[in-house]
Amino acid sequence: MRWLWFTCGWLMLIMAGIGAVLPVMPSTIFLILAVACFARSSPRLEARLLNHPRYGASLRAWKYQRAISPAGKAWACAGIAIGFLIFLFTGRPSLPWALAVAAFMLASAGWIATRPNPSADI
Repeated sequence: MRWLWFTCGWLMLIMAGIGAVLPVMPSTIFLILAVACFARSSPRLEARLLNHPRYGASLRAWKYQRAISPAGKAWACAGIAIGFLIFLFTGRPSLPWALAVAAFMLASAGWIATRPNPSADI
């Protein structure tokens, strides 16, 4: 089973790398999933991600406190809003479909916005 978690961890890292260069795909969620997979298969790789100079603090905040920084919340919610506007203007959805997508995106943004801020000791 350990090899499956290890393989999934690397797959999540690859997806995060793709998400880092493609504006339509997130990278943070894949990094979080990679940490979770490596926690079950490779403590060395988990520690490497948690101590990464750029992403480590955010990953530790999520892992230990389930917290998102105010800047992370702002970027995520802005991305959701921009994504919805792109959907509206390029997809030209019907009103029921637009409302359904808006409700889902508002619920997602609301969930993100209500996560606690990380404490300073992370």
